[in-house]
Amino acid sequence: MSKIILITGASKGFGKLWAEAFLKQGDKVIATARDTSALNDLVAAYGDHILPLKLDVNNREEVFAAISQARQHFGRIDVLINNAGYGLFGTTEETTEAQARLQMETNFFGSLWVVQAVLPVFRQQKSGHLIQVSSFLGLTTLPLLGLYNASKFAVEGLIETVDSEVAHLGIKTTLIEPNGYATDWAGASATQTNADIEDYAPVRAAFAKSGENPDIWGVPAATVAPLLQIVQSANPPKRLLFGKIAYHGIQQVYTQRLKEIEDWKEVSIAAHGH
Repeated sequence: MSKIILITGASKGFGKLWAEAFLKQGDKVIATARDTSALNDLVAAYGDHILPLKLDVNNREEVFAAISQARQHFGRIDVLINNAGYGLFGTTEETTEAQARLQMETNFFGSLWVVQAVLPVFRQQKSGHLIQVSSFLGLTTLPLLGLYNASKFAVEGLIETVDSEVAHLGIKTTLIEPNGYATDWAGASATQTNADIEDYAPVRAAFAKSGENPDIWGVPAATVAPLLQIVQSANPPKRLLFGKIAYHGIQQVYTQRLKEIEDWKEVSIAAHGH
């Protein structure tokens, strides 16, 4: 049976790639973007199977209006893929207040507004699958991405909490946690802080050198089959890492964290007091 899929941030990158994949297999897609002209090719190819909607996820009223319009247009929403977001690159100290607030507004609050708008639809249907695009940097960190890391850590906590609140209503959640992919996330879509503090030059140099290794960047098209599998699954995962860098990196991080927890177990228990 075909599904009604709502994708935010669908003008490029993962969002557009995934929108086309769902359309190809006969699903109907609500594709939101700040600039819907980027979706003209999909409209020309798939006609009334796609509903392009202009949406800035930072505008809460606009988010609720778009979800309402989408629901009225297709009658239901089966899957939300909350994908809108961008990367802010630079050291924490060099990040301005405006840059920090905008990163959190888009990546965290934008996701929150979409979740709040779609949950009433899912509750009424007694079904729905909320798929949130997070990052493996919602589980660990890299230098020069402090505010991005923080926004994804916040998103992880949000969706995990939502899952505990709505599971009894027939609503499922999945956090997708990609490593870096060869989209424009680190290119045209990225924002840079100032780089004026010379003490951070070695950190910047090491980060730039690591990005020169083509093996660390995943192939965007390779994410299509795993995403379709998640959507089609009767029992989708709560979390799914996308990419070998994410898998090996998080496995190592969690092994180290568990060891440190055990190493300090007696101190932790003593801190309880009784």
